[in-house]
Formats: sequence, C-alpha cells, structure tokens
Amino acid sequence: MSYDLVVIGTGPGGYVCAIRAAQLGLRTAVVEKRATHGGTCLNIGCIPSKALLHASEAFEEANKHFADLGIDVGTPKLDLKRMMAFKDEGVAGNTKGVEFLLKKNKVETFHGTGRIAGAGRVEVVSDDGGNQMLETKSIVIATGSDVTRLPGVTIDEKVVVSSTGALELDRVPKKLLVIGAGVIGLELGSVWRRLGAEVTVVEYLDRVLPGMDGEVGKQFQRILTKQGIAFKLSTKVTGVEIGKKGGASVTVEPAAGGGAETLQADVVLVAIGRVPYTEGLGLDTVGVQRDDKGRILTDSHYATNVTGIYAIGDVIAGPMLAHKAEDEGVAIAEMLAGQSGHVNYGVIPNVVYTFPEVASVGKTEEELQKDGIAYNAGKFPFTANGRAKANGTTDGFVKVLADAQTDRVLGVHIVGADAGNLIAEVAVAMEFGASSEDIARTCHAHPTLTEAVKEAALAVNKRAIHV
Repeated sequence: MSYDLVVIGTGPGGYVCAIRAAQLGLRTAVVEKRATHGGTCLNIGCIPSKALLHASEAFEEANKHFADLGIDVGTPKLDLKRMMAFKDEGVAGNTKGVEFLLKKNKVETFHGTGRIAGAGRVEVVSDDGGNQMLETKSIVIATGSDVTRLPGVTIDEKVVVSSTGALELDRVPKKLLVIGAGVIGLELGSVWRRLGAEVTVVEYLDRVLPGMDGEVGKQFQRILTKQGIAFKLSTKVTGVEIGKKGGASVTVEPAAGGGAETLQADVVLVAIGRVPYTEGLGLDTVGVQRDDKGRILTDSHYATNVTGIYAIGDVIAGPMLAHKAEDEGVAIAEMLAGQSGHVNYGVIPNVVYTFPEVASVGKTEEELQKDGIAYNAGKFPFTANGRAKANGTTDGFVKVLADAQTDRVLGVHIVGADAGNLIAEVAVAMEFGASSEDIARTCHAHPTLTEAVKEAALAVNKRAIHV
C-alpha cells in the first residue's frame, strides 16, 4: 500500500490536510484510532461543548429572560437526558460529515493506532490486533492534544472529571468546583451554572483567561460573577479527596503560601490546559525531536528534523485551536503538492463561547507595551449600541488597537453578544493590512452589533459618534 501522503489523526488539522492533499492530486490515506473522525474537537471538545452551551443558554433565556420580552412560558423543566441527546446528535452529524467528505475526495481510511516505523513507513494496529504497513512519501502527524493532569489528582470521569466527563454528566451537580479559569473551565462552568449548579472557579493566577487582554479579563470576570460564578484567584489546589459516598473535598491555599481551606464539591472539573498527544507514535525510535513541553519541533514548512515527517496542529508550537490546525493542514498539503502554503499567525482569532462571548485577534495591550510598540486604543461600549440596547445585551465592549504611526490595526478585543462572529470582520481587515481608518470609513448596516466595531475604530482617533 503506497501513498504520497499518510496523515495520522483526523481531527480538524488532519482531515482538512488529507482532503486538500487529495484535491491537489496526491494519493492520500488517513489513520484514525477512534471509530469516528473529527478528533477531540468534533467528538469530545468543540462541537459537544458548543451544543451544550447553546442548549443551556436557551434554557436560561426561557427561565429568566422570556418574561422580560412578554413571553410567558411558565417555569421551564430541564430534561437533561434529552439535552445530552441533542448534543450527541450534533456530534454524530459532524463526524459522519467528515467521513462523507473523506470518501468523496477518495481519501483512504485506516482505523487503528498509527506508529511511525521509519521514514516513509506507518504501521497501523487495529483494535482486533490486525497489523498493516503503509508505505508513503510523506507523513503528517496531526494527533492533537490531551488534557493536562494535575499532579496527585486522579481523574475518574465521575467525581473528578476532565472536559470529557463534564460533557457526559447524568445529573446537574449541586456544587461544581472548576480548577482553571481558562476557556474550557469557564465555558463548561457556564453550562452547568445555567442548569442549576453552584459553580466555584479556582485559578492559580490572579486573573481569568490568562493570555488574553487584561482589561477584557477584568470585565469578563465581573460579568460572570454577576451571573453567579464564584472565583478564588491566586489560589492553588493542593489535594482532592473523593468521599466514600461520592463528592470530593478539595484543599486549596493561597498561591503565594498561607493557610489552607477545604472546599466541598459534588463534581470537580480539572481544566488546567492541554498537552500534545504523541504517545505511541514511535517518535523516539525514528529520532523526531521535541521541545521541553513535549511539542514536536518543526521548521517554517512544518518539517521535523527527520526527512519526510511533518507535524501540524496541537502537537507543535502555537495556540491549540482547531482553526489554526486547519490552516496548517491546508498549508502543508499545498507545500507537499509544490505550491506555496502559508499561515498568518498574527491573525488567528480566539473565542470564548460563553454568554456574552469573548473574542480577540492580534496583539493585546500588554504585549504591545512589552514590545515597546506605540499604539492608540479606541473603545466603544455595547451600552451605546442601538441593537444591543434593543436586544437587552449591553454587557461588554469593543477595543481596537492601532499602530500610533501607521494606524495599522494590531489587535482587536471584544466582550459581548456574538463576539465570535464580530471578530471575523476585523480578522479579514487585518489580513489585508487595514488601518483603523479603513474600518471606520466602511459603511456598517444599522441597527447591528457590528456598528460597535466601527465606533471603536472611530474612537482610535477620538471621533466616535455615539458615545
């Protein structure tokens, strides 16, 4: 079995890479250890979590806000089993869609665990012990990432859960303790808070959403606190003990040191990040180099130090985002076909799918200050946006950061309803090197939330109209 390309892993990076390679005429095969395609994202990550975020948001709207709109539906009743079925239907639709696309593009599929046996050779071991050896000119590693474990804490996916277990709970916990105030912890904490859980988030750092704009983090924390989520920042978890009758006792203390206290929870969610998944790939045997964080080292063309072996997505440096992996998959496929693939890492959006959403692209104020780049900032609150007022969704703001000399947009940060869609406008603008003036002089439809983006761009030069 000889191929031009074998891709190990069919998450967003892997399956997109395989499809693009096939479109370009390369004989392509994929190796997938799961029964279904789509990787973590489609099976136990992005897609199921967004389904539950959508469903839980609708539940809260009906429970708390419909009456404000003149809609009387009584007291909504939660059918968690049906909500989970809704989530599973979304997952199945997406994974089957990927299976269809691979077949449509004549990509050959091998189910089993892939191991690189040497340059140009991938061994596939199926669950029943069957063994196949694939010969190929090129290998792309796209095996994604796994949850980061907390030392000394055992995840049983029942009482102490990862994001996987948090998407499968069969009852709403009375008390949910989330370890980690990053994207995953805040999204899943929001889901269960809406459904009735008392949620406490414990974070080692002194802020939520580490790595995102500082002002965004502060306002977002205030919004989530107002919604009912409690935060214990600058706090470390020193132990988790599962009770004999269920539940857990979580011992915490100040990150800087100090007296310990014990918190009780029915469920503990460990959400402290993700690590590259490279287990069983045979990387040490073939000599593929990794850094001190376990990430595969590659050059600007995604090539490892071993000829013919490439890597993309969560297993290499950069943000662990599905769309970043997809773009890398397209880029390496085009390179292998003799074209010029490219990814602009300065314009990769990041979105938190809570309500309101948080979205960002480009540099934060902290990064610009650290790099000594002079900039102007324009900010516009949704309290002054007509559509947000009409909808009753006035939490948040848009902030545009532009170079002080050239006015080129360097970063945009949004807290607000539909921020994940609003950020696309500025991502396109930044891809074309737009200035804040370019965005400000572009006619935006009224009444829309997008007008807040225009007004923030106007505010860069202190000429916003509606504030």
